[in-house]
Amino acid sequence: MKYVLVTGGVVSGLGKGVTASSIGVLLQACGFRVTSIKIDPYLNTDAGTMSPFEHGEVFVLDDGGEVDLDLGNYERFLDLKLTRDNNITTGKIYQSVIAKERRGDYLGKTVQVVPHITDAIQEWIERVAQIPVDGKEGPADVCVIELGGTIGDIESMPFIEALGQFSYRVGPGNFCLVHVSLVPVLNVVGEQKTKPTQHSVRQLRGLGLTPNLLACRSSKELDDNVKEKLSQFCHVPSSSILTLYDVPNIWHIPLLLRDQKAHEAILKTLNLRGVATEPNFKEWIATTKVYDKFHESVRIAMVGKYTNLSDAYLSVLKALLHASVACNRKLVVDWVPAENLEDDTSKEDPDAHKAAWALLKGANGILVPGGFGDRGVQGKILAAKYARENSVPFLGICLGMQIAVIEFSRSVLGLHDANSTEFDAKTKNPCVIFMPEGSKTHMGGTMRLGSRRTYFHVADCKSAKLYGNAHFVDERHRHRYEVNPDLISQLESAGLSFVGKDETGKRMEIVELPSHPFFIGAQFHPEFKSRPGKPSPLFLGLITAACDRTVVAASKGYNTKLPKGILGSHSPMLKTHNGNGFKSPNSPLNGVYTSTTANGVCVDGSC
Repeated sequence: MKYVLVTGGVVSGLGKGVTASSIGVLLQACGFRVTSIKIDPYLNTDAGTMSPFEHGEVFVLDDGGEVDLDLGNYERFLDLKLTRDNNITTGKIYQSVIAKERRGDYLGKTVQVVPHITDAIQEWIERVAQIPVDGKEGPADVCVIELGGTIGDIESMPFIEALGQFSYRVGPGNFCLVHVSLVPVLNVVGEQKTKPTQHSVRQLRGLGLTPNLLACRSSKELDDNVKEKLSQFCHVPSSSILTLYDVPNIWHIPLLLRDQKAHEAILKTLNLRGVATEPNFKEWIATTKVYDKFHESVRIAMVGKYTNLSDAYLSVLKALLHASVACNRKLVVDWVPAENLEDDTSKEDPDAHKAAWALLKGANGILVPGGFGDRGVQGKILAAKYARENSVPFLGICLGMQIAVIEFSRSVLGLHDANSTEFDAKTKNPCVIFMPEGSKTHMGGTMRLGSRRTYFHVADCKSAKLYGNAHFVDERHRHRYEVNPDLISQLESAGLSFVGKDETGKRMEIVELPSHPFFIGAQFHPEFKSRPGKPSPLFLGLITAACDRTVVAASKGYNTKLPKGILGSHSPMLKTHNGNGFKSPNSPLNGVYTSTTANGVCVDGSC
């Protein structure tokens, strides 16, 4: 097994995740099988209990693992199916070591960071690297490891020590370190400054790790004299110093690496040049050209709670992009803060209220994503009502589906106090309730998580047609509330159709409004399995309906034939606030154009 470690220095948010994913793509293009591991130094055992403001979205895997959003990047870029063990956290490591200590596995020894914690980290990496994640038998050829955080962080120290030991143990020819650092350009003098990277590399070497390649983030390509200076002070050959400069979208990042012959430097370090092929990026390049030719746009109003942080809806954005590319349209996302749609805002901030409604009414389609908490719920209900009454294509995901049911119960059934017990525990008409098997005392890992099967109970429905007339579908879940089964017959009698249910037939999974051109809610999160070349069927249905406002036909189904050049194993990445994309001035956010009300959110790619 060969290992590539990606670390980051100077500041966070430089794009280590994109760099790690792109290195994986580059190695795949050279004929190698790749697996990925993300190390997060925080003490949480997983990302499940963290606010999106802390760490962006929580990405859910098939096995129910709640992990860092970078694992979503890996799955989409490399077309992998990862496990919860591919995300290592300090909490997981300490938990495993303490469990061993309690069992007496250390035979009375004093348990210490070195060697017990560092050994546990190395053992975890070696074990997980052997697990196939690409659907083939046997381990991958190369494991790409990303160390989260920035070199010098206190919480990263045990991992730095462990990885230093690990590089020595696996030996030369089996370990390659790529250090992502910042080369800023000071506006006052217009000069690229190397000192931050020099200090970062010096600190890294002082901790026992020596970089084989430098990936320098800068607004423009590095000057030759800057490369020479970095080579002299960082002890890295000029040919192994890469520039990751700002680009319109991250389709270009693997190509940047290829053009700078990053693969040759990595393959030389790993002694793989003799068995590698020339990187084949024919389809990747074709994909970029196809997208660049799109002129017509499709506008989707994203009505959410965290509209000032695109990372909170990263997978949703990607799923929208995959579907819009399949429909030959440029995607424009209108960020609509749910709170701004509410009546209270019309009194407190009438301009924001007016702007939010203008965005909603100007969109071709409306999407209400998942979420927790009661902030903005009334605004989401108003958005669902507007979509239902005005025949605007609508997709509700998880909470978005529950919102659609609440709105229908209030407006059509006349149950004016209908609500979810999440928002009103004393409501007399609970149309959304806490799941019986859920825990009300423990938060972490207690939701209905991971891949679950949904059976179609209505064959002639839009959802089943979008999934290729399948009898069932496996999608990933993350929720602790569900539609009240006691209200189903009443809701269906009024015109709402629950076309998809779980294996018991008692848990509602997909709801449709048959009389509407496209009005669908899903309890699961279809965005987590969306890929370019195979976009999520429900997102594809939304975009298709938004483009022509017609009923989605079966021909637009699960195995939709996409424009030539759209590659199923690669994913265009979006600009995020955690560095998961490289932005150039006045450009769209890596393929996605955005607009918003004046609330500090990125406007037209200018953030």
